[in-house]
Amino acid sequence: MDQLHCLPSARQQVSSAEVRIGPMRLTQDPIQVLLIFAKEDSQSDGFWWACDRAGYRCNIARTPESALECFLDKHHEIIVIDHRQTQNFDAEAVCRSIRATNPSEHTVILAVVSRVSDDHEEASVLPLLHAGFNRRFMENSSIIACYNELIQIEHGEVRSQFKLRACNSVFTALDHCHEAIEITSDDHVIQYVNPAFERMMGYHKGELLGKELADLPKSDKNRADLLDTINTCIKKGKEWQGVYYARRKSGDSIQQHVKITPVIGQGGKIRHFVSLKKLCCTTDNNKQIHKIHRDSGDNSQTEPHSFRYKNRRKESIDVKSISSRGSDAPSLQNRRYPSMARIHSMTIEAPITKVINIINAAQENSPVTVAEALDRVLEILRTTELYSPQLGTKDEDPHTSDLVGGLMTDGLRRLSGNEYVFTKNVHQSHSHLAMPITINDVPPCISQLLDNEESWDFNIFELEAVTHKRPLVYLGLKVFSRFGVCEFLNCSETTLRAWFQVIEANYHSSNAYHNSTHAADVLHATAFFLGKERVKGSLDQLDEVAALIAATVHDVDHPGRTNSFLCNAGSELAVLYNDTAVLESHHTALAFQLTVKDTKCNIFKNIDRNHYRTLRQAIIDMVLATEMTKHFEHVNKFVNSINKPMAAEIEGSDCECNPAGKNFPENQILIKRMMIKCADVANPCRPLDLCIEWAGRISEEYFAQTDEEKRQGLPVVMPVFDRNTCSIPKSQISFIDYFITDMFDAWDAFAHLPGLMQHLADNYKHWKTLDDLKCKSLRLPSDS
Repeated sequence: MDQLHCLPSARQQVSSAEVRIGPMRLTQDPIQVLLIFAKEDSQSDGFWWACDRAGYRCNIARTPESALECFLDKHHEIIVIDHRQTQNFDAEAVCRSIRATNPSEHTVILAVVSRVSDDHEEASVLPLLHAGFNRRFMENSSIIACYNELIQIEHGEVRSQFKLRACNSVFTALDHCHEAIEITSDDHVIQYVNPAFERMMGYHKGELLGKELADLPKSDKNRADLLDTINTCIKKGKEWQGVYYARRKSGDSIQQHVKITPVIGQGGKIRHFVSLKKLCCTTDNNKQIHKIHRDSGDNSQTEPHSFRYKNRRKESIDVKSISSRGSDAPSLQNRRYPSMARIHSMTIEAPITKVINIINAAQENSPVTVAEALDRVLEILRTTELYSPQLGTKDEDPHTSDLVGGLMTDGLRRLSGNEYVFTKNVHQSHSHLAMPITINDVPPCISQLLDNEESWDFNIFELEAVTHKRPLVYLGLKVFSRFGVCEFLNCSETTLRAWFQVIEANYHSSNAYHNSTHAADVLHATAFFLGKERVKGSLDQLDEVAALIAATVHDVDHPGRTNSFLCNAGSELAVLYNDTAVLESHHTALAFQLTVKDTKCNIFKNIDRNHYRTLRQAIIDMVLATEMTKHFEHVNKFVNSINKPMAAEIEGSDCECNPAGKNFPENQILIKRMMIKCADVANPCRPLDLCIEWAGRISEEYFAQTDEEKRQGLPVVMPVFDRNTCSIPKSQISFIDYFITDMFDAWDAFAHLPGLMQHLADNYKHWKTLDDLKCKSLRLPSDS
């Protein structure tokens, strides 16, 4: 290898070391060290001979390219990078390139920095830590100083990383163990369950981790004092074993042989409890075993664990979508529609088909008037727009009809022919990126603003001003850090920062409304909703991460024009996406393209493929939910599947619907869709000053669209948004009446948001007051 030197081990007596972690005895191979110095000098010689003295295997690389190649070949435990002279190579860039590789996870990287003179203040280590360095070494060419530093690193970080790597084998063994294993903290919070436990109990780990055992349903078949007996025993540090009945997620009770072992930690204190569980081989449990295997598709022995995780998130949907012939199958082949008999006898049916079949059967024995009424019902059910309200044509408020028509149609419905199909391309390229911000401490003026980011009244416009219209990076890093996104994705803060910079650079700062400030505002609202107790209890961390990412990218590269405009203009995007969810499809596609095309900003590069696919699907689903043509469908599904069962549960009703609090995948999907929809249009629920500012911005964007439609001879999608005649209060009243009130009533009933609802009432009153006074502007002239 060019510009690379190797030093063989010279001290064979220390060539390997024995390390213990619990009962495991591990043998650590000789430590490998990589020195990255552009030129040979006394400092590089000091580390070279220190490695020789310690018995380490040492390589020296002179260029960043040879350094990376050597590291990928040897996987060194320690890397020393010369950070003293910038003219040879960028030490922080070299460190970042190494940290971008998977093997570097367990590598300690040391920066050699110049000595600071007495009259200069010592620099902060934060930039080094952010670049990926673990330690800083002040320039000292003494061999003993270099030797001491390396020995301390070996006996500290290197040994610790070596032990952590060994834990992977322990978790692999647990994951493939046939016995169900559950590990809890000393206060009985579930910290780990293995796949065998998930199969036995019918839960997936996302529903269990972080939950207290006391919160899980109990079987009523155990004797009353059994739990007290178990707790008394294990709290004394004694092992308990015996027979115990447990309740599966489905509600069935199963009998288990259970062994609970307390794990003693430092100071003799109990730190964990480990439970091993096996099914008792009784006749009843043989039936239970058969049921468990049937529920899981009996694929547990052939599928990898990560793939089973994905399937578990979807299993209740998959099971419900395939229904067998019921006892009423003969009634499906009714005399009224004999040509449909063959279709109706199929085993795969959509719910709407079942409804139509029931109505058909009911018509046979109904009076003529009832049969005719049911015919009209069937006519409505067979339409494709079941959730979209139909606007009247007479005496309709033009602000409502224009606003709804502009937001909920593809634009082509206004055409009388093909005369308005043009090939105007409104897609703008963003190959140029803004200069990336330096990896330093956040400036105090920004940091002070971000201290209040968890409050609903957080002023996003102040952040926009102090960040020079780049609020998304700063707010994003703060929010993502609070939710542990880097840890979940296994990516560095440097990668996350680069990703935010790329995403924000692809928002159009020239847009009055759909710019990165709007994206930051939606991210803020999403994070606020995720902090609400019922939302938090309904979603797992993958859902949270997906929601935060979806909020960040949901309008990336928005051209400041509606879907209707793009379809009418025959834009390239409209052609590409067949006039269907044009912008929303583009936002998601571009977001993933920007993320994966460059490893420096690929936040997904270190996660398992199956987790990535699950996460990607959740992000896509949420962004597509922001498209307004399906607004009423999403709201109605949320009300019927979440709000009503929840209300019935609270009132103690006998309704057999699934309770809203249950973390069924289909319920989680509805909650996530509703959350991002509310976050996307939460402007009317913000404090009045913020609400007014947003109203002015969206109105300006619609005015600009109307101006362009008139210039280009395109259909004017929303004629009321003429800047010379428009009443902004009327447009806001219509928007709140038609889209906001019912949706936020439903969301408030679930998430409990009294502060938002009060803002909504106050803001509505403001617009009504202006409208009553015939004022068409944002404020009364006297208030301006």
